[in-house]
This record gives sequence, C-alpha cells and structure tokens, in this order.
Amino acid sequence: MLRALAVDDEQPSLEELLYLLNADPRIGSAEGAGDATEALRRINRALESGPGGPEAIDVVFLDIHMPGLDGLDLARLLGGFAQPPLVVFVTAHEGFAVQAFDLKAVDYVLKPVRRERLAEAIRRAAQLRDTAPRIPVHEPDPDHMSVELGGVTRFVAVEDITHVEAHGDYARLHTAQGSHLVRIPLSTLEERWRPRGFVRIHRRHLVALRHIAELRLDAGTVSVLVDSVELQVSRRHARQLRDLLLRRTAS
Repeated sequence: MLRALAVDDEQPSLEELLYLLNADPRIGSAEGAGDATEALRRINRALESGPGGPEAIDVVFLDIHMPGLDGLDLARLLGGFAQPPLVVFVTAHEGFAVQAFDLKAVDYVLKPVRRERLAEAIRRAAQLRDTAPRIPVHEPDPDHMSVELGGVTRFVAVEDITHVEAHGDYARLHTAQGSHLVRIPLSTLEERWRPRGFVRIHRRHLVALRHIAELRLDAGTVSVLVDSVELQVSRRHARQLRDLLLRRTAS
C-alpha cells in the first residue's frame, strides 16, 4: 500500500486528485498540501521518520505551476535527499515533460485527470517502490545526536548537552563546546529525553538537570544557571523543577 502526498495550489484540483487516489486500492493513505513549501515541511517529517516510520511518504503527486516554489523546484530539492519519495507530475501543461523525466519522475499525468491514466501512474509507482533495493534502517543511537556541520556529520553525546532551545520546527543543542541546530521539534526531544533527566523549564527551553549549577529566586522570578548561562523558568514549570532538584539532591 502506497502512502501518497498530493500537492496542488488549486483546492478543487487537489480535492479531486485526493478523491481519485483514495479510490485506488493500492493507495493506503493520501493527504494534501496547498503549496510546495507546505509539502516540503511534510516531506521533511517523512524523511526524519524513515522509510518504515509513521510519517513516511512513498510517492508525491505534484503540480508544476504553483506560486513561489513550483513543482519542478520541489522535485530538484527532493533529488538531493538520500531516500526521496517517488514523484509523479500532475499538470495541465504539456511543455515540461522533458524536464520532469530529467528529474527522474515516475510519470507525467495531464489534467483533467482520468481515473485510468492515474491508475497507470500509481501502478508504475508501486512497481518501482516494490523493486527498489532495500536500504537497511538503523535504529538511532540513543546516546548521541547526529548534527550536520559544513557537510560533515558529527555525533554529539546526549550527556554533554546542557540545554536545548526551540527554533520553530528546529532545536538548538547547547554544549560546553558550542551549539548545533537540528531539524527536530523541542517537544519531541522533551518526550525522548525525559527519562535521561531533561526537564522543560520554559516553552523555549529544555534543560539537563545534571547541568544546573544554581536555582535563583529574585523578586518572584525563577531562573537557573546552566553552563554559565542564566535561563528563565516560567511560572508553570517552576514548582515541578524545584521538586525535581530537591529529589535529586536528596538521592
């Protein structure tokens, strides 16, 4: 069963394409995106999840003419990933077929989309997915985080991370040696590292209890000193943090 993402900035076309995809028995799930930027965010989550993960996407059904980043631009970006989803272009324009197949598109379907023609594109995508070489999926190392720095992948020990700062869908990991930006939400790290002694102290900060040097109270505000950096503790997290530190000291 294929997991599909349909991308089209025209809502009626997107709804029609999703209807046809969901009617095909080879499609296990189909979701939509209204532009290439939204689609790229969704595909990034899929790539982070891995080919067998819950967020995975097998094939993208992609319009070409869209405002901002167009379908060809998005396909070029996907070509730079190690394990990109398959791409089927669905467009009203005949003139981009050569460029589409240069980008290794599975198929090029013209609008208005006919059910039989889309079924052939789905068949091709399913065949390619099933015959593609299986790349072994390795479980992530729970003791390290991989970070990209100047084209080089480095591995940061979780025990060396003093605190983490939220940056939208990204997070900045701070260590005594420097900081690294990774594409993972703070809420995900909070859930993953809670058993390792990390605690949320603010909507923007996650802190390792073992790296807290001081708990400061000043005129009703609470802050902590972590690796010579003072971080504010929100009122809703202050009591939990104080209790955790007291239990840690008592043990």
